[in-house]
Amino acid sequence: MNVYIIGIGLIGGSMSLDIQEHYPEAVIYGIDANDAHLEEALQLQLIHKKATLQNVKNADLVIVTIPVHVSIDIITEVLNTINDQTLVIDAGSTKEKICQSIANHEKRRNFLAAHPIAGTEFSGPKAAIKGLFDGKTNIICEVEKTAFILQEKALELFKNLGMRIRYMDPKSHDKHIAYVSHLSHISSFMLGKTVIEKEKNERDIFDLAGSGFASTVRLAKSSPAMWTPIFEQNKANVIETLQEYIANLEEFKQLMLQDNFEGIYKEMENTNHIKKILNGII
Repeated sequence: MNVYIIGIGLIGGSMSLDIQEHYPEAVIYGIDANDAHLEEALQLQLIHKKATLQNVKNADLVIVTIPVHVSIDIITEVLNTINDQTLVIDAGSTKEKICQSIANHEKRRNFLAAHPIAGTEFSGPKAAIKGLFDGKTNIICEVEKTAFILQEKALELFKNLGMRIRYMDPKSHDKHIAYVSHLSHISSFMLGKTVIEKEKNERDIFDLAGSGFASTVRLAKSSPAMWTPIFEQNKANVIETLQEYIANLEEFKQLMLQDNFEGIYKEMENTNHIKKILNGII
């Protein structure tokens, strides 16, 4: 099996490690705009050979794991090049614009829109982790538009990687993911920004930071090159989530100004319900 991975970072590299374990006969080809990433991927044995987009005509499987604003054009080029039996999987964090962009492509049936809900705050080939996807949810959009035989091929792959499958339309995906992922990253970035700005005048602030701060601000270490396009593509949903989040922050501030700590207690007690929702998930 000839597997071409476009974007050899955390997601692409981790997929490669798991594919090599479950499909030892697979030959993994790497395509990346950063040649240093390809060299590093070779050294780390994430890929077997370098390749170019023109080479995907020989692919059995193409996995696209690059920033979402670039992937639209790249996916189109890949679909223009592949043979009729090739499966192309996109693993980006937004789905509506990508699905719209190839809706009328003659090889739309070769494409599967997926979003594995897995990752860390790190990027690049060194961030790759074996078993990253085990037990994680993988959202598949517009599965009915993918050829059935290629659906089966993809589902076998996802099963071997240990993923749970959820089906969702692209519009719903982007709306829901804005709440549970995109807003989390914005909150983390802005908390980090607030503390960094304060730290200019109070040098001890980081000495006092404990595990709570570290876990909350962890996502602020994520790649701006990846996340800025995500926010751009999902702008309307992100703004909606921010408006609701800011309203809740303002309400909390007003309770503080009113010395209404009973109200604050009730807000936190009600929110504790999230423990039941997340039990067994996180």
